[in-house]
Amino acid sequence: MPSADTDPHQLLCVDVGSTFTKATLVDVATGAVLARAEHPTTIETDVLDGVDACRAALGDALDPTTATFVCSSAGGGLRIAVVGNEELVTAEAGRRVALSSGGKVVAVVAAAAGEPLRLDDLAEPDVVLLTGGTDGGNAEVIVAAARALADSGWRGPVVVAGNADAVEEVSAELDGLPVVVAANVVPQIGVLRPDGARAAIREMFLSHVIGGKDLSARDGGQAFVSLVRGATPDVVLTGVEVLAGLVGDVVVVDVGGATTDVHSVVELDPEDGALARDVVAPTAVTRTVEGDLGMRWSAASTAEAAGDPALREPAARRTADPAFLPDTDADRDDDEAIARAAAGLALRRHAGRSRVVVGPEGRVVERSGTDLREVDLVVASGGALRHGRSGVVDRVLAGSVGVDLDGGWQLPERPRVVLDGEYVLAAVGLLSADHPDTARRLAATLLG
Repeated sequence: MPSADTDPHQLLCVDVGSTFTKATLVDVATGAVLARAEHPTTIETDVLDGVDACRAALGDALDPTTATFVCSSAGGGLRIAVVGNEELVTAEAGRRVALSSGGKVVAVVAAAAGEPLRLDDLAEPDVVLLTGGTDGGNAEVIVAAARALADSGWRGPVVVAGNADAVEEVSAELDGLPVVVAANVVPQIGVLRPDGARAAIREMFLSHVIGGKDLSARDGGQAFVSLVRGATPDVVLTGVEVLAGLVGDVVVVDVGGATTDVHSVVELDPEDGALARDVVAPTAVTRTVEGDLGMRWSAASTAEAAGDPALREPAARRTADPAFLPDTDADRDDDEAIARAAAGLALRRHAGRSRVVVGPEGRVVERSGTDLREVDLVVASGGALRHGRSGVVDRVLAGSVGVDLDGGWQLPERPRVVLDGEYVLAAVGLLSADHPDTARRLAATLLG
């Protein structure tokens, strides 16, 4: 399967998902989508079988020499445990970094100095992100956390992104483990710098996670590893960044079967930041994953979180049978109601609230999320929206986007709303490094 093309006229982007493998064929010159194909992900045999099936389905539209770019969330995606020195600051910063890296955070552990860390606390992650302390600050806690991590029996990969002055001691405690050292995520109080840790987690994902899940046996597993550019959520977030470069502030809400993800790229206002009080400094690029909000596996917990008794029975049916497909208008109404609850709750958790308080330091804005009120574009995504009835996006986002809201919710007030009906954002993220012009043109197709 070719992975390089000296003078390409088309490129193939493939998302190997946990349920479906989706292929998008892109024209290099125009960024237009030439053709699409889907096939159930062949996790039970070899994931490349599903990729081959998509290539076959594209037929004559696909040039056999076309380069293939792949992202993957198969096999459960990327599971990250964050170990930090205290939950409200460093561990919370690590959690944000992990989410922006395309991972699902399965545990956040505050490992205080001298306290034992049990392997059970980590909830079977693929990667551990170890954080703690500002640069030049107290090194004792992150060193003790590294020692506790090693003593717990963990033998998997570790990304270290804490106090730079403690790196040598931390590495000594983790001797024998696969370790990548990144820049401190909290180099000083009130500052969050996720890029170094995000890149390191991506490196660990490609070198240890994709190759270690036995997703493909071809060429000793290397055939699949050589194609994969990153975890699907990380790649999608990169695509959102490209789109934001064209239109300004962007938020994407992706309603899936098991989770509802929200990605946002929002320019931070320095003056507003000076008046704000945040537990951890905000970042322009943010992703949240709501594991209790979804259309199938998490439908029952979506109904519970929404507090809507009418959703309980249809949600229970979908949780019991994740392959359920609506075939009546009543079923489709229920699907839309579940999607509306999932999208609305996920957007509220991502955006949070703001309120003005007056204290000894004067007027201060307290907020708990990412302010989305001035967002220019909202992109809706997910199978329930792509395959829904006419007007489904407006109905699902009703009550969360473009309406007057009480309670201080920082939700989009006057955005343009579009549907990513052809899985464009994953393809944009895959192409952004090697074919940036094509990636931008492809992102522009979302704007009509």
